[in-house]
Amino acid sequence: MKVQASSLRKGNVVDLGGKLYVVLQAQNIHPGKGTPVTQLDMRRISDGVKISERYRTTETVERATVDEREYTFLYADGEGFHFMNPETYDQLVASPDIVGDARFYLQDGMNVHLSTHEGVPIAIELPRLATFEVVETEPSVKGQTASSSYKPAVLSNGLRTMIPPYIGVGTKIVVLTEDGSYQERAKD
Repeated sequence: MKVQASSLRKGNVVDLGGKLYVVLQAQNIHPGKGTPVTQLDMRRISDGVKISERYRTTETVERATVDEREYTFLYADGEGFHFMNPETYDQLVASPDIVGDARFYLQDGMNVHLSTHEGVPIAIELPRLATFEVVETEPSVKGQTASSSYKPAVLSNGLRTMIPPYIGVGTKIVVLTEDGSYQERAKD
């Protein structure tokens, strides 16, 4: 199916010259002069080679037909990352290069959207927000609660992020899975 290049988003799969590519980053650029363009950073699914292409926003590209369903993350081992279809209980194994940096945010029982092409996982889309516990941070200093400064912290998934000064070790926080940035203190 042909779609405009400007409509492509992260996680979409395109067919270029008979090879499948997953979009890692899509950026629409509107220069002061000239025509707007769409910059696509993509990874070839078959061998993992990364390429960068630039299209005029009116150009069309072939979007591959993929099956996109919700799967539940089970566990990770030497084979890869195991997911289960909650309707049929079929299991799929995604390789570490398909999961990529999403591995830091995967939690047991988390529902994700997995794109498959002919039964093989090719792309993963995480929920927008995830909750983790702060396991290491500097102690809060009295009187600093009103300032807009942030302090570094290590989360239970091993990632580092910046958090407000009033949050201490053991507090659960909600982070944005796109970049790991702090959003809010967890409600529970």
